[in-house]
Amino acid sequence: MASQGTPATALLVKQKVAHTLHPYSVDADTPNYGAVVAEALGAEPGRVFKTLVTEVDGNLTVAVVPVTGDIDLKALASAAGGKKAALAERELAERVTGYVRGGISPLGQRKRLPTIVDQSALDNGLIYVSAGKRGLQVQLSAEDLIRLTGAKVASIAR
Repeated sequence: MASQGTPATALLVKQKVAHTLHPYSVDADTPNYGAVVAEALGAEPGRVFKTLVTEVDGNLTVAVVPVTGDIDLKALASAAGGKKAALAERELAERVTGYVRGGISPLGQRKRLPTIVDQSALDNGLIYVSAGKRGLQVQLSAEDLIRLTGAKVASIAR
């Protein structure tokens, strides 16, 4: 498993959190990437979540939403206690999290950012999020993800 090691997987092992790693092969530039990843995993798309780095009133915030939809920036801003939200620049997101696009995990980021997980995660029991590199997802309970990231739960997807 050493070859799969990322800061996200190291955190899960250190915290003794039950999880399963799922490698997959999907080109990062594939249209509708999340749905294709879900298909490659053989998972229900509503259980696969993407990690988006955003800026809410200039403060970086992580949003975790299902790949089946998109982020509702107004709802995110409101949930984060701000007025305006936008996606962060790719280079900034990569630099702050320590991960590359297509492999940004909500877990084990270089700098722990405020995190908001879409309410629908709690409907699914086990969910999938990036394990910290392209081609690797981790399945874990939504509760463990929320606990480890200190996330707030809100309806932020549409």
